[in-house]
Amino acid sequence: MAVNPRPTPTAITAMKPADLDDVVGIERLSFRRPWSRQMFAEELGRQWAHVDVLREDGEPRVVGFINYWLVRDEIHILNLATHPDCRRRSYGAQLLLHVIEFARRHDCRYLTLEVRRSNHAALRLYRRYGFRQVGVRPKYYVEDNEDAIVMLLELW
Repeated sequence: MAVNPRPTPTAITAMKPADLDDVVGIERLSFRRPWSRQMFAEELGRQWAHVDVLREDGEPRVVGFINYWLVRDEIHILNLATHPDCRRRSYGAQLLLHVIEFARRHDCRYLTLEVRRSNHAALRLYRRYGFRQVGVRPKYYVEDNEDAIVMLLELW
């Protein structure tokens, strides 16, 4: 009988300017219409914006990130991605749980996000942690006219 390897310890921290290259690289590998380096750099200066990065313990390279906004009593998740070489290691779940805990610490009522209708892996992840579909944005993704599923997690 095969033994499952122990999960790799990870660390999640706020993105710093030195992390931009790694984050932009993951973004380009993950999305059809990626954010630019400038867009991520601008997030660093916005009081309401947060980009948190995940590293495998002791490693300098960023292997995942989550970008979210805190607006009053709501968190809006804009991007969540892991490097393709590091997928299926629960890093996306760790980042999502990190933001859910952040929302609880800040007494947020809701977390919201949009996800491509065809992104079944992401939909499964969000549903696993209690998000539910509350709407559809028709043809939201302009590059291919794909619908976005609007999802909501109510914390209280």
